[in-house]
Amino acid sequence: MIIIAGKLYVAPEHREKYLASLEDLILTSRSREGCLDFIIAADPMESGRINLFEQWESEEHLRRHQAVANPPKPVADIISDTVKKYEISSCGPVFP
Repeated sequence: MIIIAGKLYVAPEHREKYLASLEDLILTSRSREGCLDFIIAADPMESGRINLFEQWESEEHLRRHQAVANPPKPVADIISDTVKKYEISSCGPVFP
């Protein structure tokens, strides 16, 4: 399993426009084979922060998605970002 997770910052006054520009990408990504979850959403506590989370069945599924993802042109400058890829070898319930 592959997880892409992180955060990015845009000017608070541009956040909603930035997120709206990604709606098609989010819907298309969620429909791709191997996509277990895909979200890009406003952080409820920090006005310019956007949280990103993707969960893929495998590296191959992620690569196939990235080859055709076609993200929109940016509508706001990204001030900073921290996004990482994680390879997960096992998972289970949070509480036994």
